[in-house]
Amino acid sequence: MRHLRRFLAVLTLAVLPLAALAQDEGIEAVLEAQGDLIEESSRRTIEPAISALTESGIPLAREVLRRWQERELYRRMSDGVFFFAEEAGDDTLALTAIATGENAGEAPEDDFTEIRPNAGIRAMIQSALAGFRLQDEDITLRRRAVEAIARSPEPEHLAMLRNVMPTEPDPVLQARMERLERLLTVQFAATDAERVEAIESFGADTAREVRAALTPIVAARRMASVEGPAEGDNVARTLTPGSTDLSAEEAYALLVSRGLAPERIDRAARRDALVANIVDGRVGGVPVAALDTQNARDDAYAALAAEGVVPATALELEIEEIVDAHVFYELYTDPAAEVTAAARDAIDRIAFSLEAQQYIDLGLDALSLASIYFLAAIGLAITFGVMGVINMAHGEFIMLGAFTGWLVQTIVPNYTISLIVALPLAFAVAFGAGVALERLVIRHLYHRPLETLLATFGISIALQQLVKNVFGTQAKPLTPPDWLAGSLVVNDIIGISYLRIGIFGMALVFLGLLLFVLNRTRLGLEVRAVTQNPRMAASMGINPGRINMLTFGLGSGIAGIAGVAIGMFAQVTSEIGQNYIVQSFMTVVIGGVGNIWGTLAGASLIGVLQKGIEDFNPSNTLAAQTYMILFVILFIQFRPKGIVAPKGRAAGN
Repeated sequence: MRHLRRFLAVLTLAVLPLAALAQDEGIEAVLEAQGDLIEESSRRTIEPAISALTESGIPLAREVLRRWQERELYRRMSDGVFFFAEEAGDDTLALTAIATGENAGEAPEDDFTEIRPNAGIRAMIQSALAGFRLQDEDITLRRRAVEAIARSPEPEHLAMLRNVMPTEPDPVLQARMERLERLLTVQFAATDAERVEAIESFGADTAREVRAALTPIVAARRMASVEGPAEGDNVARTLTPGSTDLSAEEAYALLVSRGLAPERIDRAARRDALVANIVDGRVGGVPVAALDTQNARDDAYAALAAEGVVPATALELEIEEIVDAHVFYELYTDPAAEVTAAARDAIDRIAFSLEAQQYIDLGLDALSLASIYFLAAIGLAITFGVMGVINMAHGEFIMLGAFTGWLVQTIVPNYTISLIVALPLAFAVAFGAGVALERLVIRHLYHRPLETLLATFGISIALQQLVKNVFGTQAKPLTPPDWLAGSLVVNDIIGISYLRIGIFGMALVFLGLLLFVLNRTRLGLEVRAVTQNPRMAASMGINPGRINMLTFGLGSGIAGIAGVAIGMFAQVTSEIGQNYIVQSFMTVVIGGVGNIWGTLAGASLIGVLQKGIEDFNPSNTLAAQTYMILFVILFIQFRPKGIVAPKGRAAGN
């Protein structure tokens, strides 16, 4: 038995090279049989040659197709033998034997015919190569082959996918193949039942590739005939001339395009044609003097048309009669009624799902914008609510925070660490600036709102100019960390950037911190006391001036943190804060002065309103802001104390 196994092993080693040699010789036989078609390289006749190579089962067939596609396939004129060849010099080719891969020397280029596939043939070769790549050992090549099929599907790809799907070892790629197989079944399956089943399997899937597969099925073309649709025609709908779906002019133009009616020309063109054909004082046998009525001119033109001098055209009354004598309808390009009905139902489901998902995506955008407005306005809500100060320089605290983040990032190259450092530092810088502003200016102008507004407006301009002088007018980049780059994409419709998710999370964190400070700390108790009744708070030992200073600093510090967040998706400039000051004031006023929950509600309302208006007119954001301001004005007329109105003694202040 041991000797028998040795004999079989030796026999196998001897047979394998012979089998390989037989395959190598087989490729030459295939090329010889298909040589004339390959050399002709006609898009109409090349398919049998490509199929013969693809279905031969010879490993070298893949290399032949690849080199053919890259225009490295040549045929010797004397005996019709094919070679791989590359230019070796002036009018010389370096030859490689296809069967053995050995160097076949050099030869004059004039002795060979270069096989030059056109774009259509290259596409067919690419399709054939995809079948080889689907079975490649390298999973990367298999993935590329699947995506190449998805980009340019052909009917033969369906059988390829069905052959390789059961043996695909990677479950993710296998799932992708199965989905692509269903998409190709929708387009290329042999039976209508298969196509309907594949269409129904997608349900309300809104993926772009599903929509791309279904849309051609329900495409329709306009038709016109005297008898109407023929029996068995897949009619999409009947059209009535003069309706919104088909105007009378469109109906007649359709008849003209299909040769069912003569062309029409306007009266000016008809008059010019009559003038150009005046011969001996007559036009078409009618004296010129007799052409004083429209009917006479029509008769003269008809006579010229009968002689072939001018093109035939229809009169206005004839046009109506011709249109009324025909039936107008739309035919689906796909002849299978069951398939088009299933596709139509699927498209309706997808349209409903798309609309719902678009509203979800719009809601995410509104939520993201609301979180930005909340961060920008929460500091203003604190200072405005506690102190009653209209601080027009609030936007400049946002600017200081943004520039602080940029400066930190120029020193600390690690974006994550720089963000961790920038947030508390921006709070400290803006807090210090707010305390300085309150101590130097604001406290001297209490209960004088007009002077406070003018003073803070002047300080706003001064701070902007100071920053321009120090940092210049060019926008500065504030780059978010890598883990905030990219987007969370649910599907083709719903998606939101990780940066906006981070800002939303930051807004929630600060909401929680502020609620804790105001409701669970001594500082918060004192702030609420001063807000409701400053005199009573002072009589209880609370220093209102100190509370005002800390409150103003706290609100300014939060604005600085908002500046870091805003600067990561907007360019950092000296005007960055001015872009949010109006929305901040509107947020505070609508929400309810001095109330955290009111500010949250106001930011949500402003964000939803702005995104909703922009959705109606996405190309005009200025109009959206204008309508939003008008809404705010009307809202205040009916609810002057905001969404969350103050209660108790604070309501009367």
